[in-house]
Amino acid sequence: MIDTESNDGPIRACGPVPATRQDLFAILDRLGIKTRTVDHAPVFTVAESEALERDIPGGHTKNLFLKDNKGKLFLVVAESHTQVDLKAVSHRLGAGRFSFGKPDLLMEVLGVAPGSVTAFAVMNDVSRRVSVVIDARLMQFDTVNCHPLANAATTNIARTDLFRFLSACGHEPRVMALGAEGDRSASGR
Repeated sequence: MIDTESNDGPIRACGPVPATRQDLFAILDRLGIKTRTVDHAPVFTVAESEALERDIPGGHTKNLFLKDNKGKLFLVVAESHTQVDLKAVSHRLGAGRFSFGKPDLLMEVLGVAPGSVTAFAVMNDVSRRVSVVIDARLMQFDTVNCHPLANAATTNIARTDLFRFLSACGHEPRVMALGAEGDRSASGR
């Protein structure tokens, strides 16, 4: 169950978990959020998505589903070229040592398969087990690109609308610098 708000008051979005792409677009529509989606061959790595970055404007993301040694879960949404310093991020969050979440836990909590991790997957986290961390470098872009729950498409969404969506799903993201010193700047692309 996701409680959201629109001009007409609260919206109650119910649906099966895991949600489908159509479920995602229905919630975005109810929130009055406009997006643009491009279908493409499945991409599993940042290197495979390089061509998309040239063709689709905005900040491109890579997403890390992490579990700390205390059992806390995190979804880290980074600008695609940020070299995420997991040790530093863990320390700044007051978390334990990070490891990548196992595929079965990923499916249980976020309802997506490895390679399809996305900020949009928080709509499946109805128990609000995941803390969302957004790369400060993404704040330089007016629009952000995320997979719509599967890695065979990319959805372009206004940065402010992405935050509105996350909030509507009960997740207030924390924005922080994630990169190691000297990594490639988003403005230098």
